[in-house]
Amino acid sequence: MKAIQVRPTGEERILGDNELIVTKTDPRGVLTYTNEVFLRMSALREDEAIGRPHNIIRHPEMPRAAFKLLWEMLGERQEVFAYVVNLATDGAHYWVFAHVTPSTDTRGRLVGYHSSRRRPDPGPVAAVRKIYAELRAEEHRHQNPTAALDASTAMLERILSDRGQTYDEFVWSLTNRSV
Repeated sequence: MKAIQVRPTGEERILGDNELIVTKTDPRGVLTYTNEVFLRMSALREDEAIGRPHNIIRHPEMPRAAFKLLWEMLGERQEVFAYVVNLATDGAHYWVFAHVTPSTDTRGRLVGYHSSRRRPDPGPVAAVRKIYAELRAEEHRHQNPTAALDASTAMLERILSDRGQTYDEFVWSLTNRSV
């Protein structure tokens, strides 16, 4: 499949209060199911989404360290909650509060991932946006992609350590503050 090259327009799309984005992927992160809300928010048709990597909607403002952490946690069969900015194929962006869980068959074998996303409150998004900007700036200081990822991952670990929090504690501290 041909890669989709999209430039962010700066236009923000906002999920409705009672809307949920739902997707399922195989173990490699390839989309196997999308709901209509996902398709509308991402400006994709179902035939453009199914069979594509979920990162088709990755926004360039998302630091690679955040995805590394997400995949590490999922690799340990942990559920993950995260604030994520996504990029629609028309260049608009949208923030979500994501919940991603590993899906297993009756024998406990990993068969994929299930993700539900809802509209986040503005307070946590503002806090996360600041941290993501710091992580991206650290990534941009390095020419080598591996060094960039290592540096931003170390920075994220320092930020969490300075707060005395795990990643989950950090996310929930933001989330609970806005309730």
